[in-house]
Amino acid sequence: MNGAQIVSSLDRILHWVVKLAAINLLWFYYTLVGLVVGGVFPATLAALGVSRKLIMGDTDLQTWKTFKQLYREEFLRANVMGWLLTVIGGILYLNYQVIASSSEILFVIPFAFYFILFFYIIVVIWAFPLLAHYQTTWFAYIRSAVIIGLTKIHYTFASGLVVFAVVYVSLDFPGMIPFFSISLAAIGCMWFAMQTFGKLDARTS
Repeated sequence: MNGAQIVSSLDRILHWVVKLAAINLLWFYYTLVGLVVGGVFPATLAALGVSRKLIMGDTDLQTWKTFKQLYREEFLRANVMGWLLTVIGGILYLNYQVIASSSEILFVIPFAFYFILFFYIIVVIWAFPLLAHYQTTWFAYIRSAVIIGLTKIHYTFASGLVVFAVVYVSLDFPGMIPFFSISLAAIGCMWFAMQTFGKLDARTS
């Protein structure tokens, strides 16, 4: 590798580092703009949307402008999906507390609970990448999340592993949280999602 190639490689790496840091900072900023409860889900969808464009090769996009546009356009859809999943997650948590505290319960109930929890986790992993890539009905998002999550179970596990790894490393090195934690998780999950979406789009085109 000659000097020009080294400089070019370093330039690409620096370019990605800057983009990832920008996405991360914008996520925190727009989460606060939405007073957290109204901002966290559209900010997450915007982070995935910007990551999607970068993965598709649009590396010259204006990160702030694109993030802001996606945040505003997807504000309602992201909050509906986010809070729907949050409420369902809360219900599942309450059910878990009841199961854990009860000594007289049919053995089939915990199995049924973990079965439902498995499908819930699949939907959580795939719902927002689907929102970032497609425009369809709410039922189609949930159905597609389950179907893709099961048929592409290796990508489901890989996305879950990315999130787990980012959280684990972030807890060990909290200094990275303001700059790279959210963006790394977003770009990782979106990359795995695009491996599937690209093939699906090719079939339907």
